[in-house]
Amino acid sequence: MTFAVSVLALIERFPQRVGAPIVARQLAKSATSVGANYRAVCTARSDAEFVSKLCIVNEEVDEVVYWLEIAVRCKFLAPFDLDPPATEARELRAIFGRSLKTIRQRLRTRPSTPNDQMTR
Repeated sequence: MTFAVSVLALIERFPQRVGAPIVARQLAKSATSVGANYRAVCTARSDAEFVSKLCIVNEEVDEVVYWLEIAVRCKFLAPFDLDPPATEARELRAIFGRSLKTIRQRLRTRPSTPNDQMTR
């Protein structure tokens, strides 16, 4: 949630040029989606659902990285304003990506039981 709030505050400072509102809207949607979807990860009912939802989180944070890169290239704000959230987004992407790798490895090496289909 903190990440989303910081990105939303950053967007408020975007210029009123033609492309800025488009990027701002997409950035707002993806940044707020990271936390919302992460909450869904925490309530997953199965390993498959956990992995699926974590993939969505990782995709959304990667989208944040993309839109921040667009904002940098379009010079919507100075690089020193855009670098901190971009760095945080890349770090989150690395964390979630590593988490996906870990859970997938764990699931491959764990013997399955009949209850695996129903619960985590």
